[in-house]
Amino acid sequence: MRTHSLEESGCEGWFGVRRILSPQHGQRNMFRGAWSSDAKLDGKTVIITGSNTGIGKEAAIDLAKRGARIIMACRDMEKANAALKDVTEASGSQNIVVKKLDLSDTKSIREFAELINKEESQLNILINNAGVMVCPYGKTADGFETQIGVNHIGPFLLTYLLLDLIKKSAPARIINVSSVAHKYGSINLEDLNSEKAYSKSAAYSQSKLANVLFTRLLATKLKGTGVTAYSLHPGVVQTDLWRHLNKAEQAVMWMARPFTKTSVQGAQTTIYCAVEPELATESGGYYSDCAKATCSTLGSDDKMAQDLWDLTCKLLNITWD
Repeated sequence: MRTHSLEESGCEGWFGVRRILSPQHGQRNMFRGAWSSDAKLDGKTVIITGSNTGIGKEAAIDLAKRGARIIMACRDMEKANAALKDVTEASGSQNIVVKKLDLSDTKSIREFAELINKEESQLNILINNAGVMVCPYGKTADGFETQIGVNHIGPFLLTYLLLDLIKKSAPARIINVSSVAHKYGSINLEDLNSEKAYSKSAAYSQSKLANVLFTRLLATKLKGTGVTAYSLHPGVVQTDLWRHLNKAEQAVMWMARPFTKTSVQGAQTTIYCAVEPELATESGGYYSDCAKATCSTLGSDDKMAQDLWDLTCKLLNITWD
Protein backbone atom coordinates (compact mmCIF):
# COMPACT_ATOMS: atom_id res chain seq x y z
CA MET A 1 0.00 0.00 0.00
CA ARG A 2 1.36 3.44 -0.85
CA THR A 3 2.08 5.49 2.27
CA HIS A 4 2.72 8.89 0.69
CA SER A 5 2.01 10.79 -2.48
CA LEU A 6 4.22 10.37 -5.52
CA GLU A 7 5.76 13.24 -7.40
CA GLU A 8 5.53 12.89 -11.14
CA SER A 9 8.74 14.48 -12.31
CA GLY A 10 12.28 13.60 -13.22
CA CYS A 11 14.08 14.06 -9.92
CA GLU A 12 17.36 15.54 -8.79
CA GLY A 13 18.49 17.49 -5.79
CA TRP A 14 20.76 16.92 -2.81
CA PHE A 15 23.11 14.50 -4.53
CA GLY A 16 24.09 16.99 -7.19
CA VAL A 17 25.16 19.80 -4.87
CA ARG A 18 28.78 18.64 -4.70
CA ARG A 19 28.82 18.43 -8.48
CA ILE A 20 27.31 21.82 -9.29
CA LEU A 21 29.56 23.63 -6.81
CA SER A 22 32.72 22.04 -8.19
CA PRO A 23 35.08 24.20 -10.30
CA GLN A 24 35.00 21.58 -13.06
CA HIS A 25 31.23 21.86 -13.36
CA GLY A 26 31.31 25.64 -13.51
CA GLN A 27 34.02 25.67 -16.16
CA ARG A 28 32.27 23.00 -18.18
CA ASN A 29 29.03 24.94 -18.38
CA MET A 30 30.73 28.32 -18.83
CA PHE A 31 32.50 27.30 -22.01
CA ARG A 32 29.92 24.96 -23.53
CA GLY A 33 27.49 26.58 -25.89
CA ALA A 34 23.79 26.03 -25.40
CA TRP A 35 22.50 22.99 -27.23
CA SER A 36 19.79 23.53 -29.80
CA SER A 37 18.34 21.58 -32.67
CA ASP A 38 15.73 22.18 -35.31
CA ALA A 39 15.04 18.43 -35.62
CA LYS A 40 11.39 17.70 -36.33
CA LEU A 41 9.25 14.81 -35.08
CA ASP A 42 6.34 15.05 -37.49
CA GLY A 43 4.38 11.80 -37.54
CA LYS A 44 6.17 10.44 -34.44
CA THR A 45 4.50 9.31 -31.22
CA VAL A 46 6.08 10.00 -27.83
CA ILE A 47 5.13 8.78 -24.35
CA ILE A 48 6.43 10.79 -21.39
CA THR A 49 5.72 9.50 -17.91
CA GLY A 50 5.22 12.06 -15.17
CA SER A 51 4.70 14.87 -17.65
CA ASN A 52 2.21 16.92 -15.66
CA THR A 53 5.00 18.91 -14.03
CA GLY A 54 8.71 19.69 -14.03
CA ILE A 55 11.09 18.51 -16.72
CA GLY A 56 8.56 16.01 -18.06
CA LYS A 57 6.10 18.79 -18.79
CA GLU A 58 8.78 20.93 -20.43
CA ALA A 59 9.88 18.00 -22.57
CA ALA A 60 6.27 17.50 -23.64
CA ILE A 61 6.02 21.14 -24.73
CA ASP A 62 9.27 21.01 -26.70
CA LEU A 63 8.57 17.72 -28.46
CA ALA A 64 5.01 18.79 -29.27
CA LYS A 65 6.42 21.92 -30.93
CA ARG A 66 8.55 19.59 -33.06
CA GLY A 67 5.39 17.95 -34.39
CA ALA A 68 5.18 14.80 -32.26
CA ARG A 69 2.01 13.25 -30.96
CA ILE A 70 2.44 13.41 -27.18
CA ILE A 71 0.94 10.96 -24.71
CA MET A 72 1.24 12.36 -21.21
CA ALA A 73 1.24 9.37 -18.87
CA CYS A 74 0.38 10.57 -15.37
CA ARG A 75 -0.93 9.23 -12.07
CA ASP A 76 -3.05 12.22 -11.02
CA MET A 77 -5.55 12.87 -13.80
CA GLU A 78 -6.76 16.16 -12.33
CA LYS A 79 -3.24 17.57 -12.43
CA ALA A 80 -2.65 15.92 -15.80
CA ASN A 81 -5.65 17.59 -17.40
CA ALA A 82 -4.56 20.97 -16.04
CA ALA A 83 -1.09 20.36 -17.44
CA LEU A 84 -2.59 19.29 -20.78
CA LYS A 85 -4.08 22.75 -21.16
CA ASP A 86 -0.72 24.35 -20.41
CA VAL A 87 1.19 22.09 -22.80
CA THR A 88 -1.37 22.62 -25.56
CA GLU A 89 -1.26 26.39 -25.21
CA ALA A 90 2.54 26.57 -24.93
CA SER A 91 3.21 24.27 -27.87
CA GLY A 92 0.37 25.29 -30.14
CA SER A 93 -0.33 21.62 -30.78
CA GLN A 94 -3.64 19.83 -30.46
CA ASN A 95 -2.07 16.41 -30.89
CA ILE A 96 -1.61 15.78 -27.17
CA VAL A 97 -3.52 13.40 -24.90
CA VAL A 98 -3.34 12.30 -21.28
CA LYS A 99 -3.56 8.71 -20.06
CA LYS A 100 -3.60 7.38 -16.52
CA LEU A 101 -0.47 5.57 -15.36
CA ASP A 102 0.55 4.82 -11.78
CA LEU A 103 4.06 3.39 -11.70
CA SER A 104 3.58 2.25 -8.11
CA ASP A 105 0.97 -0.28 -9.22
CA THR A 106 1.72 -3.01 -11.77
CA LYS A 107 -2.01 -3.39 -12.45
CA SER A 108 -2.11 0.23 -13.61
CA ILE A 109 1.03 -0.27 -15.70
CA ARG A 110 -0.45 -3.31 -17.43
CA GLU A 111 -3.74 -1.53 -18.09
CA PHE A 112 -1.92 1.47 -19.55
CA ALA A 113 0.28 -0.68 -21.77
CA GLU A 114 -2.71 -2.72 -22.96
CA LEU A 115 -4.49 0.50 -23.93
CA ILE A 116 -1.47 1.88 -25.77
CA ASN A 117 -0.86 -1.38 -27.65
CA LYS A 118 -4.52 -1.45 -28.66
CA GLU A 119 -4.97 2.21 -29.65
CA GLU A 120 -1.59 3.28 -30.99
CA SER A 121 -0.09 2.13 -34.28
CA GLN A 122 3.41 3.25 -33.31
CA LEU A 123 5.59 4.39 -30.43
CA ASN A 124 8.79 6.10 -31.53
CA ILE A 125 10.04 7.52 -28.25
CA LEU A 126 9.42 6.30 -24.68
CA ILE A 127 10.66 8.65 -21.97
CA ASN A 128 10.69 7.06 -18.52
CA ASN A 129 10.76 10.34 -16.62
CA ALA A 130 8.51 9.95 -13.57
CA GLY A 131 10.07 9.22 -10.23
CA VAL A 132 10.25 9.82 -6.49
CA MET A 133 13.22 11.06 -4.45
CA VAL A 134 14.52 10.42 -0.92
CA CYS A 135 11.06 9.79 0.49
CA PRO A 136 10.14 8.12 3.80
CA TYR A 137 9.96 4.35 3.76
CA GLY A 138 6.88 3.03 2.04
CA LYS A 139 5.75 0.27 -0.27
CA THR A 140 4.03 0.18 -3.63
CA ALA A 141 0.76 -1.64 -4.25
CA ASP A 142 2.80 -4.75 -5.05
CA GLY A 143 4.98 -4.58 -1.95
CA PHE A 144 8.13 -3.08 -3.46
CA GLU A 145 10.01 -0.37 -1.57
CA THR A 146 8.67 2.84 -3.08
CA GLN A 147 11.82 4.26 -4.65
CA ILE A 148 13.05 1.04 -6.28
CA GLY A 149 9.46 0.26 -7.24
CA VAL A 150 8.58 3.57 -8.89
CA ASN A 151 12.01 4.52 -10.24
CA HIS A 152 13.15 1.13 -11.55
CA ILE A 153 10.68 -1.76 -11.39
CA GLY A 154 7.75 0.26 -12.80
CA PRO A 155 9.64 1.64 -15.83
CA PHE A 156 11.22 -1.78 -16.39
CA LEU A 157 7.77 -3.40 -16.65
CA LEU A 158 6.38 -0.56 -18.77
CA THR A 159 9.24 -0.85 -21.25
CA TYR A 160 8.83 -4.62 -21.41
CA LEU A 161 5.11 -4.36 -22.15
CA LEU A 162 5.56 -1.71 -24.86
CA LEU A 163 8.68 -3.14 -26.48
CA ASP A 164 7.01 -4.95 -29.37
CA LEU A 165 5.27 -1.73 -30.41
CA ILE A 166 8.52 0.20 -30.03
CA LYS A 167 10.42 -2.32 -32.17
CA LYS A 168 7.69 -2.18 -34.77
CA SER A 169 8.16 1.61 -34.86
CA ALA A 170 11.95 1.56 -35.35
CA PRO A 171 13.97 3.68 -35.54
CA ALA A 172 12.89 4.35 -31.99
CA ARG A 173 14.39 5.48 -28.70
CA ILE A 174 13.97 4.62 -25.00
CA ILE A 175 15.13 7.27 -22.54
CA ASN A 176 15.54 6.64 -18.81
CA VAL A 177 15.91 9.67 -16.56
CA SER A 178 18.52 8.71 -13.98
CA SER A 179 20.68 10.99 -11.81
CA VAL A 180 24.23 11.77 -10.78
CA ALA A 181 23.09 10.17 -7.51
CA HIS A 182 23.71 6.78 -9.14
CA LYS A 183 27.41 7.40 -8.48
CA TYR A 184 26.74 7.16 -4.74
CA GLY A 185 24.69 3.99 -5.08
CA SER A 186 25.08 0.24 -5.01
CA ILE A 187 22.68 -2.59 -5.76
CA ASN A 188 21.73 -4.79 -2.81
CA LEU A 189 20.51 -7.93 -4.54
CA GLU A 190 19.89 -9.60 -1.17
CA ASP A 191 17.65 -6.78 0.04
CA LEU A 192 16.53 -4.78 -2.98
CA ASN A 193 13.43 -3.61 -1.10
CA SER A 194 15.46 -2.29 1.86
CA GLU A 195 13.48 -4.38 4.33
CA LYS A 196 16.48 -5.16 6.56
CA ALA A 197 17.64 -1.56 6.75
CA TYR A 198 16.43 1.64 5.12
CA SER A 199 18.22 4.82 4.19
CA LYS A 200 16.16 7.10 1.97
CA SER A 201 19.27 8.45 0.23
CA ALA A 202 20.79 5.01 -0.28
CA ALA A 203 17.49 3.68 -1.66
CA TYR A 204 17.27 6.61 -4.06
CA SER A 205 20.85 6.15 -5.25
CA GLN A 206 20.23 2.43 -5.72
CA SER A 207 17.17 3.12 -7.88
CA LYS A 208 19.07 5.62 -10.04
CA LEU A 209 21.97 3.18 -10.48
CA ALA A 210 19.37 0.63 -11.51
CA ASN A 211 18.28 3.02 -14.30
CA VAL A 212 21.83 3.18 -15.66
CA LEU A 213 22.33 -0.59 -15.47
CA PHE A 214 18.93 -1.28 -17.06
CA THR A 215 19.74 1.07 -19.94
CA ARG A 216 23.15 -0.48 -20.49
CA LEU A 217 21.87 -4.06 -20.76
CA LEU A 218 18.73 -3.05 -22.65
CA ALA A 219 20.89 -1.48 -25.35
CA THR A 220 22.84 -4.72 -25.70
CA LYS A 221 19.67 -6.77 -26.02
CA LEU A 222 18.27 -4.36 -28.62
CA LYS A 223 21.26 -4.40 -30.97
CA GLY A 224 20.13 -4.78 -34.55
CA THR A 225 16.51 -3.82 -33.86
CA GLY A 226 16.76 -0.13 -34.68
CA VAL A 227 15.82 0.75 -31.09
CA THR A 228 18.37 2.65 -29.00
CA ALA A 229 18.44 3.41 -25.26
CA TYR A 230 19.91 6.22 -23.17
CA SER A 231 20.11 7.16 -19.49
CA LEU A 232 20.75 10.68 -18.28
CA HIS A 233 21.33 13.09 -15.44
CA PRO A 234 19.03 16.12 -15.92
CA GLY A 235 21.04 18.37 -13.63
CA VAL A 236 20.16 19.68 -10.20
CA VAL A 237 16.66 20.90 -10.96
CA GLN A 238 14.53 23.17 -8.78
CA THR A 239 11.77 20.87 -7.58
CA ASP A 240 9.34 20.39 -4.70
CA LEU A 241 10.83 16.92 -4.32
CA TRP A 242 13.26 18.69 -2.00
CA ARG A 243 10.58 18.57 0.69
CA HIS A 244 11.71 15.07 1.68
CA LEU A 245 15.19 16.34 2.61
CA ASN A 246 15.97 17.10 6.24
CA LYS A 247 16.40 20.71 7.37
CA ALA A 248 20.18 20.72 7.00
CA GLU A 249 19.98 19.26 3.50
CA GLN A 250 17.26 21.73 2.49
CA ALA A 251 19.41 24.60 3.76
CA VAL A 252 22.29 23.47 1.55
CA MET A 253 19.96 23.12 -1.42
CA TRP A 254 18.62 26.64 -0.96
CA MET A 255 22.17 27.99 -0.74
CA ALA A 256 22.92 26.18 -4.00
CA ARG A 257 19.74 27.40 -5.69
CA PRO A 258 21.48 30.06 -7.84
CA PHE A 259 23.50 27.24 -9.40
CA THR A 260 20.55 24.93 -10.04
CA LYS A 261 18.52 24.53 -13.20
CA THR A 262 14.99 25.54 -14.00
CA SER A 263 12.66 22.86 -15.34
CA VAL A 264 13.22 24.17 -18.87
CA GLN A 265 16.99 23.87 -18.46
CA GLY A 266 16.66 20.50 -16.74
CA ALA A 267 14.63 19.11 -19.64
CA GLN A 268 17.31 19.81 -22.24
CA THR A 269 19.27 16.56 -21.88
CA THR A 270 16.06 14.55 -22.10
CA ILE A 271 15.15 16.41 -25.29
CA TYR A 272 18.70 15.96 -26.60
CA CYS A 273 18.51 12.19 -26.13
CA ALA A 274 15.11 12.15 -27.81
CA VAL A 275 15.97 14.10 -30.97
CA GLU A 276 19.72 14.53 -31.54
CA PRO A 277 20.43 12.87 -34.93
CA GLU A 278 24.00 11.94 -33.99
CA LEU A 279 22.73 9.67 -31.21
CA ALA A 280 20.98 7.43 -33.71
CA THR A 281 24.13 5.30 -33.92
CA GLU A 282 24.81 5.30 -30.18
CA SER A 283 23.06 3.26 -27.50
CA GLY A 284 23.43 2.37 -23.84
CA GLY A 285 25.29 5.51 -22.81
CA TYR A 286 24.83 7.93 -19.94
CA TYR A 287 24.40 11.65 -20.68
CA SER A 288 24.57 14.95 -18.83
CA ASP A 289 24.41 18.57 -20.03
CA CYS A 290 23.51 17.40 -23.53
CA ALA A 291 26.69 15.39 -23.94
CA LYS A 292 28.06 11.91 -23.27
CA ALA A 293 29.14 11.61 -19.64
CA THR A 294 30.95 9.06 -17.51
CA CYS A 295 28.85 6.89 -15.25
CA SER A 296 30.16 5.20 -12.11
CA THR A 297 32.24 2.03 -12.17
CA LEU A 298 29.22 0.12 -10.84
CA GLY A 299 27.14 1.65 -13.63
CA SER A 300 29.40 -0.17 -16.11
CA ASP A 301 29.23 -3.53 -14.32
CA ASP A 302 27.75 -5.92 -16.89
CA LYS A 303 27.41 -8.78 -14.41
CA MET A 304 25.53 -6.62 -11.96
CA ALA A 305 23.33 -5.37 -14.79
CA GLN A 306 22.43 -8.96 -15.69
CA ASP A 307 21.90 -9.98 -12.06
CA LEU A 308 19.60 -7.01 -11.47
CA TRP A 309 17.77 -7.73 -14.72
CA ASP A 310 17.18 -11.35 -13.69
CA LEU A 311 16.01 -10.36 -10.20
CA THR A 312 13.64 -7.72 -11.57
CA CYS A 313 12.12 -10.25 -13.97
CA LYS A 314 11.69 -12.67 -11.07
CA LEU A 315 9.99 -10.04 -8.91
CA LEU A 316 7.63 -9.22 -11.77
CA ASN A 317 7.14 -12.85 -12.77
CA ILE A 318 8.05 -12.14 -16.39
CA THR A 319 10.44 -13.70 -18.87
CA TRP A 320 12.48 -11.21 -20.89
CA ASP A 321 15.21 -12.85 -22.94
